Amino acid sequence: MAATTLSVTMVKSKFGRLPRHQACLKGLGLKKMNQTIQVPNTPEFRGMINKISYMLKIEEI
Repeated sequence: MAATTLSVTMVKSKFGRLPRHQACLKGLGLKKMNQTIQVPNTPEFRGMINKISYMLKIEEI
């Protein structure tokens, strides 16, 4: 099974969010609005993405 990659874009601001949600953004490496990163599709990254999914746009590559 080939490992897939996820393209993650932050579409909502981190200001005014819970500290745990801000920590998830930092753990993913997202700092700015509309910044896009690529992360491997692993359970660790999936957990962070699921916690703050309302702030992100996710695409599978």
